[in-house]
Amino acid sequence: MEDQGPGGALRILLIEDDPDHAELVRRGLEACGSRLEMTHVGDGEAALEYLRQRAPRDTPGRPHLVLLDLRLPRIDGLEVLREIKGSADLSDIPCVVLTTSPAEGDMVKAYRLHANSYLVKPGDHQRFRELVVDVERYWLQQNRQPVGARKR
Repeated sequence: MEDQGPGGALRILLIEDDPDHAELVRRGLEACGSRLEMTHVGDGEAALEYLRQRAPRDTPGRPHLVLLDLRLPRIDGLEVLREIKGSADLSDIPCVVLTTSPAEGDMVKAYRLHANSYLVKPGDHQRFRELVVDVERYWLQQNRQPVGARKR
């Protein structure tokens, strides 16, 4: 991708309150190589503050991908998703819901709020790591975005 950050880094914003799950995501992304730069925030309020400051178009450090848990303290994941997809500056950043909830209602709500994907976290650590590698491969290597969405 031509819009990579310093040193060719692809930027991921992980919004996850469970430190064990965040560590599993970090380890899975490490398996993808050093070209990734992950920022982790632990609640919805911190996520929205980060995005408002660092993710508007043409801002250095803008994430290429958001990984979003639904069950978050302070502001829940669905509200974070609503804010991202309702913002002209942020709506083109792909948002992948990564949650423990297989509930049909949660999936419907997320897709109605324009989630780009909905993934249920596997209980097995190895499968969780493989899922993260697959997410990175698809969203950051294979997926393409319009040139205007990638300008930084």
